[in-house]
Amino acid sequence: MTAALVIVPVHSASAGPTSAQGEPGPRVVGGTRAALGEFPWMVRLSMGCGGAMYTTQLVLTAAHCVGSTGNNTSITATVGVVDLQDTSATKVKSTYVHRSTTYGTSTGGDWALIKLATPITGVATLPVATTTAYDSGTFTVAGWGAASEGGAQQRYLLKANVPFVDDVTCRDAGSYYSDLIFPAEICAGQMATGGVDTCQGDSGGPMFRRNAANAWIQVGIVSHGDGCARPSAPGVYTQVSTFAGAIQAAADSLGGGGGPGACGPFTNANNVNIPDAGAAVTSTATASGCTGNASTATQVAVDIKHPYRGDLVIDLLAPDGSAYRLKNSSSDSGDNVITTYSVNASSEVRNGAWRLQVRDMAAQDVGYIDSWSITL
Repeated sequence: MTAALVIVPVHSASAGPTSAQGEPGPRVVGGTRAALGEFPWMVRLSMGCGGAMYTTQLVLTAAHCVGSTGNNTSITATVGVVDLQDTSATKVKSTYVHRSTTYGTSTGGDWALIKLATPITGVATLPVATTTAYDSGTFTVAGWGAASEGGAQQRYLLKANVPFVDDVTCRDAGSYYSDLIFPAEICAGQMATGGVDTCQGDSGGPMFRRNAANAWIQVGIVSHGDGCARPSAPGVYTQVSTFAGAIQAAADSLGGGGGPGACGPFTNANNVNIPDAGAAVTSTATASGCTGNASTATQVAVDIKHPYRGDLVIDLLAPDGSAYRLKNSSSDSGDNVITTYSVNASSEVRNGAWRLQVRDMAAQDVGYIDSWSITL
């Protein structure tokens, strides 16, 4: 299967009728719709896959959902809704894809990261399991996938629970599973009866459960399986804990914002006027409560209002005074600088007063620092 949430009786697969009021009936027998905000990190991808927000700018999905590693502006991520026709959805284009280098090998690794053009302000992220402590029990799956094998994908986000199936039982379920990669894949589903599974359209979506602190944590990525919701045919999921280090390293290289271990963001939203062809001005954001040094992909999100952004030179000043150039002056006549820069500040201690320094290098135009933030 290519994956999508499907919850059907063993011998049936049907979509519910439309009610007298015109509202669609239950699209999946035995399933339930997720409430708005219940799983706020869920992502729908335009190629027909699912995903989860790993950081505010990176989506974790399946390798088989994307092409090769490299620049990619063809994917749209939809976030913040359970109804795909909800006009309040946040939609952001991709800029780059990182596909696991071990996918398709005997090591396994059906995972990928999609970098979005801009961070999504206020979006919740889903932490990934870094140990095998949560790789058993009962998991939750969710998605907008087909109501039956080969069926159409759906408008509303659905959820269901699936029980863990141990590796040996999964491998022995049939010839389809004979190549199961024990360290790289987790199986889940109703072995005796079938009826609950992922199916076409949920590929790349998360399988998750509560951790010891009763917080959601991702343990799997929808990968593949033998049909949908069949008895003795569990779904197969990428075992996220095995690849957590590689995923974080890829996130650092992409500059997609703090994954696990990041500190911040620390924000200054006070306006600072930028004088015309004058002295540099600074705005300070003080980091506290962090440990160790800053990330190799420290994120500096800036919102600067200026009618001729080519006039501006922008630097990040570390607490010890070290300067990191974010932007040089140029002939760019566009308005404003609203973007996120990635800086390798790993030689700097995180805690302390970080400053955004801006200087207008040419006459005739003025502007101001509206706000900025740093995630270390």
